[in-house]
Amino acid sequence: MKITNIVLAVLFFLFAAVQYNDPDPWLWIGLYCLVAIISLLAASGRYFKWLILGGLGICLVWLALLLPDFINWINGGMPSITSSMKAEEPHIELTREFLGLVICIAALIFHWIKSRKV
Repeated sequence: MKITNIVLAVLFFLFAAVQYNDPDPWLWIGLYCLVAIISLLAASGRYFKWLILGGLGICLVWLALLLPDFINWINGGMPSITSSMKAEEPHIELTREFLGLVICIAALIFHWIKSRKV
């Protein structure tokens, strides 16, 4: 499990590193670093349930705010969000953000489940 947590930490620190050109970089750098730090703590066998739940709470509220835009993207036929790295239309950025939150939530749920077994 230690290797899995280290891999997660490295991935989320890398996710944070590429957010510098995002329209709202500090929000994403902060969120990805939070998940990376939780992963590092988990790698050392330390789980702070309040930190995991706080991260989940932030992600779920943020996800709820983006849900209408994600649904609009689905209803619009799910046009490509990967055709270019530049988000030329609002649905591209909002859908990518929604999916980024889903990845964060998945990692945090993983840590929550592991924390309950400790």
